Amino acid sequence: MALSCSRLTNNLSLIRLWSVRTNQIANGLYGQCVCHQSRHYSSSEVRRGIGRYVTSRLQWVNSKYEGFLKRRFPRFYLLYHTFVEGFKLLFRDAKDVSRIKTKMLSDGVKFQDLSYREMEKLRQFRRDMLKGIPLVLISIPPFANYLVFFLMYFFPRQVLIPHFWTPKQQVEFRQLYHSIRARQHRPVLLGLQHAGGQVKDSQLRSRLDSLCSQVQNGANPKVSEVLAVRSLFSGTPLGMSKLSVGQMRNISPLLFLTPRLPGFLIGRRLTSHALELLQLDRALSKLGPHQLSDSEVRQACYVRGLNSDRLAINQCRVWLYQWLQMSSSLKDSDLSLLLHCLVLLSASDPNGIHHP
Repeated sequence: MALSCSRLTNNLSLIRLWSVRTNQIANGLYGQCVCHQSRHYSSSEVRRGIGRYVTSRLQWVNSKYEGFLKRRFPRFYLLYHTFVEGFKLLFRDAKDVSRIKTKMLSDGVKFQDLSYREMEKLRQFRRDMLKGIPLVLISIPPFANYLVFFLMYFFPRQVLIPHFWTPKQQVEFRQLYHSIRARQHRPVLLGLQHAGGQVKDSQLRSRLDSLCSQVQNGANPKVSEVLAVRSLFSGTPLGMSKLSVGQMRNISPLLFLTPRLPGFLIGRRLTSHALELLQLDRALSKLGPHQLSDSEVRQACYVRGLNSDRLAINQCRVWLYQWLQMSSSLKDSDLSLLLHCLVLLSASDPNGIHHP
């Protein structure tokens, strides 16, 4: 009896041990299978797969659409392609500006402490947005997009920012804008000569008159000749606070600013833009003009009043070095001379050919 009970106990123990191990193995295999299935059929992976499929199909449809436009409507395709690329550039610039603004706020960096390219990016983006905001407001009402497309197609220079200009339009519009600036060269020089008549120092008066005559005759004055009359532009009669309203109105179009404002507003805007340009020059001198690409050199010269599209790139670089040689000698109190150099150094091309 005792022996049979002992055998029964041992058998029960073996059965219990076998059942436990069997359950562990079964649970382990089942758990692995469940985990494997859950990983394979997870909702996140399904969503990613659907997203990749939809994206690929949209890209395929878009490529087919572009091919159709390119074959059947080449002119409209050029407009469409320019807009697509323009939005990409605009989005990239917006990200860059956001990064720069965040850097200025978080690190306490001031505008004058930014690098040259960061300064130029902020300056140009601000001007572009001021021009683009009216078009965005026009497009808000329902069905107004048709009017917007009409304006974009027939008036690209007036309503579009440079991001949405074709390469041909880039050159064409820059030439047009420069011709508007060039109309102000003669009035600015005449205003200088008229103000020079108020100078009591005969030597300074003679130097200023000679400088204006050189530029009017198509010659390129030296930096030393410009700096020789520097004192006239920091006080009476040509300092920023002493300029006549007429002369400020003559200078405003050189910076693409409207002259149709009250005199005190024109003076404030000119001072702000001149200081910004001087800070840009200082940042560019620190970077070194040799670090700029050819397109950046042409843009830098154009901003400073030169018709850079009509010159060889080497001539643009030489002129830019000359400009920086002049501006590096100026202080914040010499902003008036910097503005007048938009004519004194830029009215004649470096090759000695005068293009009014």
